Amino acid sequence: MSDVAASDFRHPHRYVRLDTILRLRWLAALGQLTAIFIVAHGLEFDFPVVACVAVVGISALLNLALQVAFNPMQRLEPIYAATLLALNIVELAALLFLTGGLQNPFSFLFLGPVLISATVLPIRMTVGLGLLAVACSSALVFFHLPLPWDSEDPLVLPPIYLFGVWLSIVLAIGVTSLYAFQATEEARKLSDALAATELVLTREQHLTQLDGLAAAAAHELGTPLSTIFLISRELEKTVEGNGQLASDLKALREQAQRCRDILAKITQLSSSGAPFDLMPLSTLIEEVVAPHRDFGVTIRVRLAVAATREPVGARNPAILYGVGNILENAVDFARTTVEVNAWWNADTVEIVISDDGPGIAPDMLKRIGEPYLSRRRSADETHRERAGLGLGIFIARTLLERTGAKVSFSNRTFPDHGAVVRIAWPRVRFEAEESAAGPVD
Repeated sequence: MSDVAASDFRHPHRYVRLDTILRLRWLAALGQLTAIFIVAHGLEFDFPVVACVAVVGISALLNLALQVAFNPMQRLEPIYAATLLALNIVELAALLFLTGGLQNPFSFLFLGPVLISATVLPIRMTVGLGLLAVACSSALVFFHLPLPWDSEDPLVLPPIYLFGVWLSIVLAIGVTSLYAFQATEEARKLSDALAATELVLTREQHLTQLDGLAAAAAHELGTPLSTIFLISRELEKTVEGNGQLASDLKALREQAQRCRDILAKITQLSSSGAPFDLMPLSTLIEEVVAPHRDFGVTIRVRLAVAATREPVGARNPAILYGVGNILENAVDFARTTVEVNAWWNADTVEIVISDDGPGIAPDMLKRIGEPYLSRRRSADETHRERAGLGLGIFIARTLLERTGAKVSFSNRTFPDHGAVVRIAWPRVRFEAEESAAGPVD
């Protein structure tokens, strides 16, 4: 079975475009100017308008400088993106200092840069930005200018209320950032794992197509090689008196025969693997089992004889890879024996793969099939286990479910031990037409 390393997909570089950050900064600057205009001219509250406009102006000048100096479409390293988000937090803190501190209802905008970081940047940088936002909000509790308000009826908020605002900001930063990070990380894992699945399926289909191409080439080359062989043999009979020429013609005939033998072998190897050939269930199981027979683990195959005829389906790379990957995991975890049992009736086709290994940990049973699934292992397990319950099983399960199969995982009933994987298809899906040689969505 071909395999895909989890490291190829698990830790992609996280870059964000400069244009994305600049758009967010321009949006923030526009919103801040709008708020300043409404408060100063609409509500006619008294506050340091010039200082506030200066802060926004500095932010706008920085945006212009970045747009001129750099290509907005370039992707920023995480540290540079985090620096720009940190500037957003500092600029917001400066504006809040001039307009009432945490008494200002816009103080909850501290959440914005941290949430953006949680979706696109590494966790350590998100934590750093969160701590910066908490530090700025904490400082604003004690250091700020008065909240713009009606001078004849000033608003005085009790300290306990300000403490509640501060605590709500801190909790909101922590909880919402954690939620955003978890949701984004799950989506990223799923996307990466599906990319690996498509790569595996493409590779398997390519190998299958090569089999068919080899068979076609062998068939097409057979006729001219036969002609060369026959002509050389006839010429050899007519030049029996010329020893050197007869020797050359004999060598030509022998090499032509050798080419015919090689092409015959290729045709035999490819005859059961052409992309649209039909294969019985027993042949499918034997093709999957054959590569794993020489690893010190006994593989027992049992086919239940049924009243209905044996199901025959198109040779499907997705099924071959999926069942093969699950069997490979069973062989890796088994102590001595792996059993492959298959049965069918008029409605269902089922393959059950079980081993006599340690089985699946109870806390993992309901999560089997998630990409990059892992757990802490004991010292005696570490040398035997690999990432067999992570990306590989996810790929196998995804490919099999695309063909209409239902895959379930369980453990053997006590006192037996070991894992059991059941793969069941509706018979009509398993015996699909030749178009089912690819995955069925």
